[in-house]
This record gives sequence, structure tokens and C-alpha cells, in this order.
Amino acid sequence: MTHVLFMAIAARSGTFARAVLLLIAAALPAPASAQGEARAWEVLAGGGVVLFRHANAPGGGDPPGMRIGDCATQRNLDAAGRDQARRIGAAFAGRGIAVGAVLTSQWCRTRETAALAFPGRVSDEAAFNSFFGDRAAGPARTTAARAVLSRWSGPGALVVVTHQVNITALTGIFPASGEGIVLERDGPGWRVAGRIRP
Repeated sequence: MTHVLFMAIAARSGTFARAVLLLIAAALPAPASAQGEARAWEVLAGGGVVLFRHANAPGGGDPPGMRIGDCATQRNLDAAGRDQARRIGAAFAGRGIAVGAVLTSQWCRTRETAALAFPGRVSDEAAFNSFFGDRAAGPARTTAARAVLSRWSGPGALVVVTHQVNITALTGIFPASGEGIVLERDGPGWRVAGRIRP
């Protein structure tokens, strides 16, 4: 936030003042997002949980008549989304993060994201199914998802690929497509440790 404030002031200042403010901003600690991502990877290396929003799938919601198990009736990943999913897997492999389990909603775009990132590791978990089209199902779905998370004890990290509405209900964060929200133990529950950008 401090970096953003300095940049805003610099944009309105004269050349000399702008140069001084930019030098000050450059000397400040890294933005919280960079620190948060480093912390997120540390937590995952120790067996944390990450909630990924599925990779890029153009549009919003699902077409009328959407059916679980029939990808032709759903909104699916595009080429950019498939590349994004592969990068997720490569990021884990490159950091040597041990993955204990990979859970997904039953939607095709979450399953494909997980399958491309972590081939052969995917298991469906209906507790993480989207409730975008049925908001009344949200509280029960969120309670079920919390129960799944509360049972996790490793070994390795738990990867969950789900939807924006589910992640927002669990964490209060609105993630981008392909973004991961990392959780660490906080007594009997979990707290947000950081974010992994797509």
C-alpha cells in the first residue's frame, strides 16, 4: 500500500520530487503480496492447504442446462487456462512441494485444472462444488468444505481446486482465475497465510 501511495504522489509531482519519491519507494520493503507469496510456499512445504480457483475459463457461471459429468454443457478452460494449469503444477514441482492429495469440485473446469497440474492425482469432492447458480446451497456447502479441511493432517500439502464463490465463502477473498489461497493451521481451524498468483 505504501508503494502505491508513493507512486500516486510521484505521478502528481515535478521531475525532481518524482525521482526522490521513486527512490524512497524502491528502498521500502517488498510489497505484502510478494511477502505473502513467499510465506504461502513455506506453509505448503510444511503441509498446508491451498484453495485454487480453476484456471481461466472464459465467461461467468454456466450455460442453462449445465449438467455435471457433461463437459459439453459447461464453461470450460481455454488454451490460456490449460497453460495456466500446467504452470501451477510446474511451480509445485520446481519448489519440491510434496502434494498429499488433490481434491476438486465435480465441474469439468476444476477437474481439468487439477488433472493438468497434478496428473493422476485428482479426486472429486462434492463439498467444493460451485453454488454460483444456487446461492441457497452456499452455507451447507461451505460447512461441508470446512469439515473436509478440518480433517486434513497430511502428509504433504492438500490441493483443492474449486470456484470463486466457494473460496470467497471460506476466506473472504475474491481470487483471480488460477490463483491459490494458502491456509495454515490456526488451532482447530485454518487462517490465510498468503496467495499464489497465477
